[in-house]
Amino acid sequence: MSLVLLVLTPMLDYFREYFDYKILAIALALAAIGLVSIYSATYDAGVGMIFTRQAIWATGAIVALLVATFFPLRTLQRIAFPLYGGTIVLLLIVLIVGRTISGSKSWFGVGGMGIQPSEFAKVTTVLALAAFLSRPTTNLAEAKHLFIAIGIALLPMMMVFLQPDVGTSLVFLTLLIPVLYWSGADNFTLAIILSPMLAAFGALLGTIPFILAVLISLALLYYTKKNLFTAAAVFGLTIAIGLSVQAVFERLPAYQQKRIVAFLNPEADPLGSGYNVLQSKVAIGSGGLFGKGFLQGTQTQLNFIPEQWTDFIFCVPGEEFGFAGASLVLILFSALLLRGIKIAGLSKNPFCGIAAIGIVGALTTHVLINIGMSMGIMPVIGIPLPFLSYGGSALVANMTMVGLLMNFFSNRKAY
Repeated sequence: MSLVLLVLTPMLDYFREYFDYKILAIALALAAIGLVSIYSATYDAGVGMIFTRQAIWATGAIVALLVATFFPLRTLQRIAFPLYGGTIVLLLIVLIVGRTISGSKSWFGVGGMGIQPSEFAKVTTVLALAAFLSRPTTNLAEAKHLFIAIGIALLPMMMVFLQPDVGTSLVFLTLLIPVLYWSGADNFTLAIILSPMLAAFGALLGTIPFILAVLISLALLYYTKKNLFTAAAVFGLTIAIGLSVQAVFERLPAYQQKRIVAFLNPEADPLGSGYNVLQSKVAIGSGGLFGKGFLQGTQTQLNFIPEQWTDFIFCVPGEEFGFAGASLVLILFSALLLRGIKIAGLSKNPFCGIAAIGIVGALTTHVLINIGMSMGIMPVIGIPLPFLSYGGSALVANMTMVGLLMNFFSNRKAY
């Protein structure tokens, strides 16, 4: 017995020191909830193969997690740009020969399954940003370096937008902001990026919200300005972007326009563009404290929400397990994101810290928008809930990101 303890004790000590079992347990718990929810959502929908496919993808996702966890860190830094370049090529190819699903040309058809390169592009974009921004020669105070960093995120963003996939393209922009902040960008730089976004969003909501967004942008730029001329130029660009939103909106595909209209006023078309939002709110609201029970949700089992296993999967635990089930999902996501931030703070290697923050930024965007969609407080832009929504590419990419966080944790003391 003493010999066994002599052997096991160092192994357990090493495991506790270098293996982040906490974040692994959280990710596996979320994936398990996802599988249970998908099973319920497809139980009476005549699409039982959806659950089987997701279970197969889950196996591959765990393999991807382990590979990312134990992949040599120095090698990962060296191949960050080649990986990024590879996904850019895939995004270009998918625009030409990709398979169109739900109005977006985003998938490669492989057998009976689809592979979505934009999901993996989020991972490689984070790595490329971290590789560039962690270089000793990179200085965000220099316009050249700032534009390169922005360009690394904007290139895949624009290619995904052309598919068109507005929801996924937005993630590339939102992950950029925390990455730049963590890398030492000053407040004026962040204001330059945020101001046009505020103006564009305000313009979608109407005249008064647009005016308020412009005033907020003006305040941000004025109080963080380095010089008045630059602030004035950016403010002019902000107004121009806001005023051009209507023209851009009219060029969007009809289904994207309907989703935006449904967000602004879902009650205006309860049987059309706003249908999913209203039914989702009914499902979550009817769950009560502990829900209706597994496979007992009326909105879920009677298929009131089309393809609920994708963008509106959060309704399933909300309806069948009630406030308790929905809260558990939110707590797990909060724990995952906070753990990612802690890993970023613990990392002595700038590459690890920046990449960890980028991963947190990407996952946070998905969680906030998707759950907000389900509750009717965010636009329905077709963005999946990490680990829960049906989608093999997304699950593999998300598990890869968790594996990278585990890798950064084990290398947190390395420079």
